[in-house]
Amino acid sequence: MAKDKKKRKEIKRKLLHKYRLVILNESTFEEKISFKLSRLNVFVTGTLFIIVLIGLTTLIIAFTPLREYIPGYSSTKLKRQATELTYKTDSLVTVLNYTNRYLDNIRMVLRGDIENNQVNRDSLFEQYKLDPSTVDLTPIRQDLLLREEVELEDKYNLFERNIENLGTLMFSPITGTMSQGFDIKSKHFAVDIVAPKDTPVKSIADGTVLFAEWTSETGYVIIIEHQDGFTSVYKHNGSLTKSQGDLVKAGEVIASIGNTGELTTGPHLHFELWRKGKPVDPQNYIDFD
Repeated sequence: MAKDKKKRKEIKRKLLHKYRLVILNESTFEEKISFKLSRLNVFVTGTLFIIVLIGLTTLIIAFTPLREYIPGYSSTKLKRQATELTYKTDSLVTVLNYTNRYLDNIRMVLRGDIENNQVNRDSLFEQYKLDPSTVDLTPIRQDLLLREEVELEDKYNLFERNIENLGTLMFSPITGTMSQGFDIKSKHFAVDIVAPKDTPVKSIADGTVLFAEWTSETGYVIIIEHQDGFTSVYKHNGSLTKSQGDLVKAGEVIASIGNTGELTTGPHLHFELWRKGKPVDPQNYIDFD
């Protein structure tokens, strides 16, 4: 642990160490311009420059006619015209078919080719009529088993279940993508949920705030005590909206998604659930989908 801490301090020292960039006159060695730089500044500036360059390139390609000069990228105007012509052609073909059928009918009438025959509609269905006396209406075994199963389901339905454990139903603290699940072997007693920065984090149930402070490793942390021996922990928050001793309701906003603390790799919620002093898998109690 001490070795890792020392290594992190060394990396931090290298990133924040100051350097001076000086531009001199080659003939007189007169200092013209000088800058104070660090590796972190250079990295941040370079990253921002690349992001801005990519953004400008994307905007130019998306909203200017220059995109038409990219191989394989067709003109928007040509696409629109082709689509409109396709719809018009389809409509003209439909109208032409109707017109042809209409003219054919007119020709048949003029030539007297249509025969006005009276057809008995009941005779068309005569062959499909069934004699009720020949049909076996006795239920088969599979039908009886299905009826018994349905009767049992209706007898022990949702509204007649034992509701003793409804107190353990909990809400999802946030909606997002789970990047890492609960794994007791690797001592990851939590689920990591990725979500956009500043997304509201909500309390999973009614409870009392036991802890709401900043820590160096996990940033802003809030811990809430609930009924039935449950304790929920929310780490790496961007900010907290509750203080120690506050009473919270289920679904109430208590923090926002952030990227605080040393042990984080991006905006996400590190959520732990404990019961009677032991970590439990939150997915057994909460539906994060």
